[in-house]
Amino acid sequence: MKTEHILVIRFSAMGDIAMTVPIVYAAAKQYPHVRFTMLSRPFARPFFENLAPNVSFMEADIHKEYHGIKGLNALYRRLSAKNFTAVADLHNVLRSNYLRMLFNIDHCKVAHLKKHRQQRKQLTATNKKVFKPLPTVFDNYAKVFEELGYPIKPEFTSILTPEQANLRQLPQVIGEKKKFQQWIGIAPFAAHRPKTYPLESMLKVIEIISNLHPSCRIFLFGGGDKERKKIDDIVSQYKKCINASAALKGFKEELILMKNLDVMVSMDSSNMHLASLVGTPVVSIWGATHPYAGFMGWNQSLENAVQIDMPCRPCSIYGKKDCMRKDYACMVNISPEQVVERIERNLS
Repeated sequence: MKTEHILVIRFSAMGDIAMTVPIVYAAAKQYPHVRFTMLSRPFARPFFENLAPNVSFMEADIHKEYHGIKGLNALYRRLSAKNFTAVADLHNVLRSNYLRMLFNIDHCKVAHLKKHRQQRKQLTATNKKVFKPLPTVFDNYAKVFEELGYPIKPEFTSILTPEQANLRQLPQVIGEKKKFQQWIGIAPFAAHRPKTYPLESMLKVIEIISNLHPSCRIFLFGGGDKERKKIDDIVSQYKKCINASAALKGFKEELILMKNLDVMVSMDSSNMHLASLVGTPVVSIWGATHPYAGFMGWNQSLENAVQIDMPCRPCSIYGKKDCMRKDYACMVNISPEQVVERIERNLS
């Protein structure tokens, strides 16, 4: 009898991969006799390499080494040597569909993510909008394992133990957290403009928080070159701010810092999901997208979601569409005071 060994597939962006962690962890914990191998992009290794004893990680650069049909065939040959007994496709795109087809031909049990496309269209429709919550991404991931014969009860608190989250592992510029000192994280950027809070409004948030909490420290997160330049400009204006992404080496160190924050402020972006993986409360700011689409961070409270009701919201699942009104009112009209009020709830 073959040892049960499940291949779990998810490529895509950091936030999407981060959302698989609680479900893969729950599956590994509840089925300790089963081996799980996570197939993903190279940067995702820190999410899974110490997640559980029966979880391993396998990287695949689908844009270079395994690009195109020829590359996917080579990847399949590599995978088939592992003798997987089942495949959980948590992505359901052309690449993963092709791999899933090859496994299916080889009589391997497969299941894939259901994306509820019709319900998503209704939620984001301009006319006859159906405004009700969709199943969460976590529910959808868990359903894949259930279809393979492994129903799970999601249980996850943090990807880091207290020992792993020790601040002494970080550069000296981060320092030790003083008693009663507030540590606040802010990720002021998002991948697309329709879900990005105006920078001038975020600067006002920083100004208000700095005045309310004279001893606070504010850590700014943003990885791109343009983002880091803007963050450096903010740091030069506000002495309580630190460019965390520039000081730290990779998101593994960012996770350690996030674990030690009192609260994180983020848009609907990867930083919301990173902070969620370490159990830190996130004040999330929503514009074109909406928590009802199912992408709220793991175990985050809807009460911490800052948003305003508009008949056109949500207009997009991923925030890529241009604003039909051309004024981005869903973000522009959120006042800094609204954001600060949610931050204060968490600090108190």
